[in-house]
Amino acid sequence: MVPSSESLATRDYTHSVYSSQAGEAERKPDTGNIEEAESSLRESGSLNYEEARALLGRYEYQKGNLEAALHVFEGIDIAAVTPKMKITLSKRGETHKRRSQNFATPPMSIHAVSLLFEAIFLKAKSLQALGRYKEAAQSCAVILDIVESSLPAGLPENFGADCKLQETINKAVELLPVLWKLADCPSEAILSYRRALLHLWNLDAQTTAKIQKEFAIFLLYSGDEANPPSLRSQMDSSFVPKNNTEEAILLLMILLRKVTLKRIEWDPSILDHVSYALSISGGLRALANQVEELLPGVIDRKERYHILALCYHGEGDNLSALNLWQKMLKSHEDPTCVPALLFASKICGESSKCAEDGISFAGRAIESLHGRCDQLGGVANCMLGISLSATSRSCVQDSERVKRQSEALKSLEIAGRMTRMSDPSIVYHLCLENAEQRKLDTALHYAKCLLKLEGGFNLREWILLARILSAQKRFLDAETIINAALDQTGKWDQGELLQTKAKLQIVQDLVKEAIETYTQLLAVLQVQRKSFGSGKKQKENKNHHKNLEMETWHDLASIYIRLSQWRDAEICLSKSEAIGSFSASRWHTAGLLHEAKGHHKEALKAFVCALDVDPTHVPSIVCKAVVLRRIGSQSPAIVRSLLTEALRLDRMNTSAWYNLGLLYKDEGGAAALEAAECFEAAALLDETAPVQPFR
Repeated sequence: MVPSSESLATRDYTHSVYSSQAGEAERKPDTGNIEEAESSLRESGSLNYEEARALLGRYEYQKGNLEAALHVFEGIDIAAVTPKMKITLSKRGETHKRRSQNFATPPMSIHAVSLLFEAIFLKAKSLQALGRYKEAAQSCAVILDIVESSLPAGLPENFGADCKLQETINKAVELLPVLWKLADCPSEAILSYRRALLHLWNLDAQTTAKIQKEFAIFLLYSGDEANPPSLRSQMDSSFVPKNNTEEAILLLMILLRKVTLKRIEWDPSILDHVSYALSISGGLRALANQVEELLPGVIDRKERYHILALCYHGEGDNLSALNLWQKMLKSHEDPTCVPALLFASKICGESSKCAEDGISFAGRAIESLHGRCDQLGGVANCMLGISLSATSRSCVQDSERVKRQSEALKSLEIAGRMTRMSDPSIVYHLCLENAEQRKLDTALHYAKCLLKLEGGFNLREWILLARILSAQKRFLDAETIINAALDQTGKWDQGELLQTKAKLQIVQDLVKEAIETYTQLLAVLQVQRKSFGSGKKQKENKNHHKNLEMETWHDLASIYIRLSQWRDAEICLSKSEAIGSFSASRWHTAGLLHEAKGHHKEALKAFVCALDVDPTHVPSIVCKAVVLRRIGSQSPAIVRSLLTEALRLDRMNTSAWYNLGLLYKDEGGAAALEAAECFEAAALLDETAPVQPFR
């Protein structure tokens, strides 16, 4: 190479012309680039070495000769011309600000700067095409470094509008993070995205939105946790994201706001990504707010109802969710929407009050599927079985109850066959229903299948298996199962396991060991109580552990009552009251303490208080009936009505059947047969009673 701009331009350009005449078809050169060169020639009177290389490199790039183009571009001494480009850009920026032309002539024309910027950009594109991503990113970053140092306050409006300068800068801003991603440098990619969004590059709305969306996607799914942004321009009260997910949510919410303000076109994928981000961070209420703010027509009304219902359901507001799904399932909307039918059935099946609606929704889902999908058909039959089981528990007539139980079991078995026993939820409910109906061998089989299917990952399968074994009076085996679960479970998740273990020890008359287990449980719960955060999930866990702690104090009080240690029992009850004063269980335990002391009237008052808090608290109903029968202050009919109500609420309550038998026995005569039936039911249930209710 001869270091002369004239000889280089003449020799390389002539060679290019002759090679094009001799050979293959090629793309037509960009006229815009020629205009840049002409403008530079007019302003400076000549085409210097770097500008000539920029022009020839562009020509080779357009022909597809990437290596030749790269060779030409690498001959440009960017470091040498950088100071001149910076001065030129700086003076150009000042001219735009002051609207004055009374400045000294810049060392380069703006068209020459534009030509060189394009050369740097095309060099980066050539390196990218050749797989040299890191070098491409470093080359592309040069453009942004020069612009930022020359114009720290950002590019003025219409900057470089008379040439391709602004267009090249925009392309470089957009390309840089892509190159760092391809180079597997996630930290640099994140910094490049932030740089693109925080500096004033004069990007149009669509380009900015595209960068924001790509950055949010990268933050959510890259797997690399970035350092929080350092936003010096933020006010003290402004929100600064603390992690990837928060930063992605902020970007996506900005995009949704732009859609609402009609600054950008609607992109359905934005809602998909923000739904995912807010779901994993426990922000379903915020997601519902975002969906509600979308203008009518942006998304379909059915989709809006469904997303909002899912948000409310996830937040625990099942009534609002059910109302939305019911609107969606009306005849003029989409009465055969299977997901909506299944969710509506699920919510209804959780309450005996609306379980009949759950049966209807599940039946409609099965009809809508027409046998097209076994997996969804299995879920629909499972929902049907759950709703049938819920209605059976509130049936007054035994024949109707047995019929519903049989139908529930049949639906769950169909669900199991359709899913080939591969759905843990279906196997769990199949196991639970068999256990509730005291088909313990079958329930044990399904419990073992469930344990194998989930690999012991879920605590509920361990606890259900232990309860089934306890119902078979295999207490040692049940305790072994709990110990195995404790070995595989983290310290903070052992609460319910320890509670079950303590109850197993009590039925084996291992009172001292049970007290030690409860003490261990209380220690875990008290440490947890001090470590809870303020999020929704933390609040749910806090309420759960608060209830578990109260139950633990009540169980300890019951042990001390059995041991006639009244003072210790009273201390336990005072500890429970400090946690929560409105507890039916606490009043019930207080009633047992008064009854053990022989204070029947105080015991009766305590049981009445328990029923004031929860009118369906079955143990208090039974105990109230027992005390009334013992003191003889009420007629047998009132006592019988209380025990009958207890059995309506819980057909499996051994104590209710036994005390009803005693009541019939006291009446004598024709009631003796009924007394015998009650005692028989109580004995049968006692033989198969678990240490804790299955459900």
